Amino acid sequence: MSSWKKAAKATQKTHRERHQPESRKHLGLLEKKKDYVARARDYQEKQQTLKLLRKRVLNKNPDEFYFRMINSKIENGVHREKSKDDVSTPDQIQLMETQDIRYVAYKRNIEAKKIDKLQSELHMIDVANETKNKHIFFLDDSEAVENFDIAKKLNTHPALISRRTNRPKFNKLKDMKLPELNEITLNKIEQKKHMAYKELQKRIDREQELTIVQQKLEMQRALKDKKITKPKLLSKGTKNSAPIYKWKFERKR
Repeated sequence: MSSWKKAAKATQKTHRERHQPESRKHLGLLEKKKDYVARARDYQEKQQTLKLLRKRVLNKNPDEFYFRMINSKIENGVHREKSKDDVSTPDQIQLMETQDIRYVAYKRNIEAKKIDKLQSELHMIDVANETKNKHIFFLDDSEAVENFDIAKKLNTHPALISRRTNRPKFNKLKDMKLPELNEITLNKIEQKKHMAYKELQKRIDREQELTIVQQKLEMQRALKDKKITKPKLLSKGTKNSAPIYKWKFERKR
């Protein structure tokens, strides 16, 4: 008997809901049953939520106090938590409020590439010139000390004496096609190098600031996930670091 019912259903004509007639097209799409079911379920869920909220309001103790009353506020109709512990600079706040985390990560990667390029060009060898050490020359008598010429002893140009690195000798300077070495030329070279190091320092500071902003945005996104348990705060956020939380380990099935 059951097989007969299955066979009978197979031959039945598929029921189709009619479309909106041409004369009523100006009224919009004709609601189908699946649309009505979705609308009815949404309405029922909202009614149940309102019923639960009314019940909670009626059962609420007027003398009850909890800290969220003073640690949160409503801004433009949206309930927000007051972030007193997380201290950020004005630039960091502006970035977090106006830009997306993907944009911040993109800009940080650009800064990191520019830093690598500048470091590869500068080699960071000027640190040796700032290091204090001694270079002792041994002479035979006092007359040799009075007539001692350090540029002649090192076989280099007098303008290069202050350098401890990149101090070529005269035979190498003759082979190089360089402009005439004088105080003005060397000052221009030093100025360009100083500006390059200054730009490098600015890039490094900018990359560090973007890293902190990215970490704070990632932490805010992780805290918004309601599927996991509330984490424990280990250290508060500062201008130089993002807050650190510890989540309870949950074994995934």
